Amino acid sequence: MINSAKHSLLLATLLGLSAAAVAQTPGIDRSGTVGYVIDQRDNVVKSGTGLCWRTGFWTPAMAIEECDPDLVKKPAPAAAPAAPAAKPAAPVAAAPKPAAQKVTLAADALFDFDKAVLRPEGKSKLDKLSGDIKGIKLEVIIAVGHADRFGSDAYNQKLSEKRAEAVKAYLVSKGVEPNRVYTEGKGEKQPVTKADQCKGPKSKKTIDCLQPDRRVEIEVIGTKNQ
Repeated sequence: MINSAKHSLLLATLLGLSAAAVAQTPGIDRSGTVGYVIDQRDNVVKSGTGLCWRTGFWTPAMAIEECDPDLVKKPAPAAAPAAPAAKPAAPVAAAPKPAAQKVTLAADALFDFDKAVLRPEGKSKLDKLSGDIKGIKLEVIIAVGHADRFGSDAYNQKLSEKRAEAVKAYLVSKGVEPNRVYTEGKGEKQPVTKADQCKGPKSKKTIDCLQPDRRVEIEVIGTKNQ
């Protein structure tokens, strides 16, 4: 998916690593979409309103139907056979496609149970992340918050959104441009623990068991500085 010409930002995988659920559109060939930010699954990254994220390499000639249908050239009517074309010039090397690297930060390191205020330990981990980001040409950071099963769906949705926003606010305070950080909350809909785990009412033991579900997943997409 990402060839050897690409450079990935190496981020340490911290407590609670799991697969992120990033918006995607299955079944579409993503080859040649260097003009748009692509996640680790080769899907175009979109905002909450469905708009595609363009990279610094984007030009109107790179427009694709999925993102910019008005800019995609329609096939011209069939014409009479043309004279033999001249020998094509040597191919020009394509610009490197932005590479993605994902790190999951466990909520017990970032937040107290049922809280969305960053702890000192959480700030320390984000300090390291913001330092690593300075080594790349950043395209976008995707921060997705999650919660465990305790509480109502609506409450957990809000809590997960607040956690993602708290991470964004801290990264912005460290110099990351606000429009480079996309946040989303998944509530309790994507637990890491299995259905037969962590049974029982709310207790310290059960809360500790559900710790992997209380997490913030951060995906950094960009190219390594030359």
